[in-house]
Amino acid sequence: MANPAQGVPANDAASVAQVDLKLEIVVIPVADAGRAKEFYARLGWRFDADYDNGKDYRVIQFTPPGSGCSIIFGKNVTGAAPGSAQGLYLIVDDVEAARQNLLGHGVQVSETFHGSADAYTGKDEPFLFGSIRIPGPDPEHRSYRSLAAFRDPDGNGWLLQQVTTRAPGRIDAAATTFASANDLAGAMRRAEAAHGEHEKRLGKRDDNWADWYALYMVAEQHGQDLPQ
Repeated sequence: MANPAQGVPANDAASVAQVDLKLEIVVIPVADAGRAKEFYARLGWRFDADYDNGKDYRVIQFTPPGSGCSIIFGKNVTGAAPGSAQGLYLIVDDVEAARQNLLGHGVQVSETFHGSADAYTGKDEPFLFGSIRIPGPDPEHRSYRSLAAFRDPDGNGWLLQQVTTRAPGRIDAAATTFASANDLAGAMRRAEAAHGEHEKRLGKRDDNWADWYALYMVAEQHGQDLPQ
């Protein structure tokens, strides 16, 4: 019998019922809560709460559009140094459109960049694919590979990452969901473009376009082979 203090042996893990663990909050360390509140409000993120006891405690919460996870910051909510949160990824359908949106809100954003195909050590700030940032979107337009970066007033580092097709196993195979109307619209536009090529190959109008769209959108989200 396993000692509870030692945890569950690996070969017994499958017999233990899974418990849902939903990432709900990311704490952002800031020096000036008011300044940070103004910044994140300017981004157009949903303002959820601002509790201030007027003395030594304040907590502010915002949620990015389409996200199931929120951020909090304030006074006496973390011991981390202001600006020390780095590598905060915001997933988008179109990195350039997201970048232009931030610029429209007066936020300084890097140019779109991608990583090297076979090298990971360089002089740039590290990100998911190493410390080499090559200007421009990924030339092969691969999912996950095109990014842009920005910072809040304290220097906390955010990255926009373009994800159009999920790697296999990354989402529940029994569910197809979209976090927002924008995500759904983006998927429909990609399906429309692909379906146009499909109709060219057919040489006629496809009366079953709705079924084809649905198959394409489900396959794309699950990282499966796309219908042709």
